[in-house]
Amino acid sequence: MADDVTLPFEKSRDYALSRRGFAGMAGLSFGLAAAGALAADPAVDESDVNIKTADGTADAAFFHPAGRGHWPGVVMFTDILGLRPAFRDMGRRLAAEGYAVVVPNPFYRTKKAPVLDGPFNFNDPAQRAKLAPLVQPLTDDAKKRDVAAYVAWLDTQGPVSKRRKIGVCGYCMGGPYTLFAAATAPDRVGAGGSFHGGGLVTDQPSSPHLLVAHIKASFYFGIAGNDDQRQPDAKDKLRNAFAAAHLPATIEVYADCMHGWCVPDGAVYNKAEADRAFGDLVALYGKALA
Repeated sequence: MADDVTLPFEKSRDYALSRRGFAGMAGLSFGLAAAGALAADPAVDESDVNIKTADGTADAAFFHPAGRGHWPGVVMFTDILGLRPAFRDMGRRLAAEGYAVVVPNPFYRTKKAPVLDGPFNFNDPAQRAKLAPLVQPLTDDAKKRDVAAYVAWLDTQGPVSKRRKIGVCGYCMGGPYTLFAAATAPDRVGAGGSFHGGGLVTDQPSSPHLLVAHIKASFYFGIAGNDDQRQPDAKDKLRNAFAAAHLPATIEVYADCMHGWCVPDGAVYNKAEADRAFGDLVALYGKALA
């Protein structure tokens, strides 16, 4: 694999996969085998589930508060390293706040989760080469089919309240998925949160930020400081898109955080600021999914 390769999910030159880019964006490695930062919560029920999609069957993890009840549904979209212990912890934590959370494996077409083993070094060309076959099938049309299936699946689950809107949240690669979901199911998705999202704004006619015209949801965008330095106009284009659609959106730059700061198994994880971002997400859901 060459030093600079742009993969399908990030068309903009600002998010090309490279030794230089990833060293600056996401630190040197992720501890994929780590158990995660958060302990299991006995107040949360969790299960491994399968979701039928137009292209096959997606494996996923499903979390909801223990006991009988109905809660707003949430789809959590992972970063490029996929469903693993860290994202199970994140799904469990959000469920403990009163949500029924599904965390799909975005790479189900290629391999069941976890798709990668051990620490992942983005500066190692041999390890980066493992990513290409995973993301290659993830065209925009494939993403739209997937998010439609995930939202529809939530509405078939007993713990999910059908009377309340669904939330979405995404990290890194998962950031654009939130906009795809909100545009694909505008009458169901009521709130979205994107944290250090990659490729939200590109110079292509298919740029995810242009989907704002088709959504009805409130949004929160947490932007890493080094992402903002690399693409300083992205936040303004997002803000203008939401203003034109007359939709509420909070767009905040976490100036002291690097791309990937919210994910607990990453080298640049910032617990204090990740907790703040989580609080902002829960606050948004508390208003928009009530």
